[in-house]
Amino acid sequence: MSLGHACVDVYQGAVAALVPYFVAERAYSYAAASGVVLAASLLSSLVQPLFGVLTDRWAMPWLLPLSALTAGAGVALSGVTSSYALTLAVVAVSGVGVAAYHPEAARVARAVARGRHTAMGWFSFGGNAGFALAPLLVFAVMATGGLRASPLLFVPALVGAVLCAAAVRSAGSGAGSAAAPAAVGEDDWGSFLRLSGAVVCRSVVFVGLGTFVSLYVRERTGGGAVAGTAALFVLYAGGAAGTLAGGRLAERYGRMAVVRRSYALTVPAVAGLVLVPGPPVYLFVALTSAGLYVPFSLHITLGQDFLPRRVGTASGVTLGLTVSVGGLAAPALGALADATSLRSALLPLITLPALGRLLLCGLREPAPPGTAATAAERPDPRDPAAR
Repeated sequence: MSLGHACVDVYQGAVAALVPYFVAERAYSYAAASGVVLAASLLSSLVQPLFGVLTDRWAMPWLLPLSALTAGAGVALSGVTSSYALTLAVVAVSGVGVAAYHPEAARVARAVARGRHTAMGWFSFGGNAGFALAPLLVFAVMATGGLRASPLLFVPALVGAVLCAAAVRSAGSGAGSAAAPAAVGEDDWGSFLRLSGAVVCRSVVFVGLGTFVSLYVRERTGGGAVAGTAALFVLYAGGAAGTLAGGRLAERYGRMAVVRRSYALTVPAVAGLVLVPGPPVYLFVALTSAGLYVPFSLHITLGQDFLPRRVGTASGVTLGLTVSVGGLAAPALGALADATSLRSALLPLITLPALGRLLLCGLREPAPPGTAATAAERPDPRDPAAR
């Protein structure tokens, strides 16, 4: 499941990694280039809840290999399209493939993980590893022939389809049953919506930086394509490691404590990335990556435990919708960059993790699936870790 997740999410990272090449080869403005990111996010954001609802009603393991192929086909065609509108269309198709994958994949992964945070961390690690490999993959493919070589980007989709099919077979009848298993517990929509609001703040920061950090670091360091690719790789690769750390930290300190502290760390990290000149920017990219990614898998399990009767919906929102929804803000950042500068466009991103941290204030650790938390099991709000 983790390897298949990597092969699918490489296409989310690839869209942002292609932005500098669209700017260089097609002379797209910042706003036009960020519109490509929007195309990948908009349709995905609209259909993601639908796939979550369907997953709550029926198990659809066949959707995993199909969605991998769809995600790859759109990105592979994006470099050989004849018009801007057609580029947007094929990238949007890729976004639908990504949207179709995540709710069902999270359901199967949850069944295999049996509630273990570290196991879900490994599943999330796969997706984040795919993000991390995307800039290197795109750089290698573009070096062979520029955007005209983009069909080579379909290779991970083929590998991912095989891996997803193998994972479903390995998971056994639980992954392939006709109906999703019934859950025990009460849905806590208030807590879930607050968690989702925080993840949306995280998403805007993540997608905004993913879209522009390569161009920004080139500008700040005076480096070329290698400097920009390195910055994007650090942003994504640090996240892969952070995801694994998040699961282990949660088992020691509790999920909510780890999530809150991660959001708090992200505020000064983003500030340093935007404001500190020269090579030290890479250090702040790494710190930002840790702050954004340590809580990544914890968002998924918290959302599922807040909505135990709607695990597919919760997965679609925390794993998919609130990740892709950040792309909706990308054109606004691009337009601001065109009107002012990249630095001015990135400045608002400093405030969003602080807003997310405020939304998390007072949220309590949800009861484990199938149990009712007693007063003794609930964290004491006076405990510093609970705050």
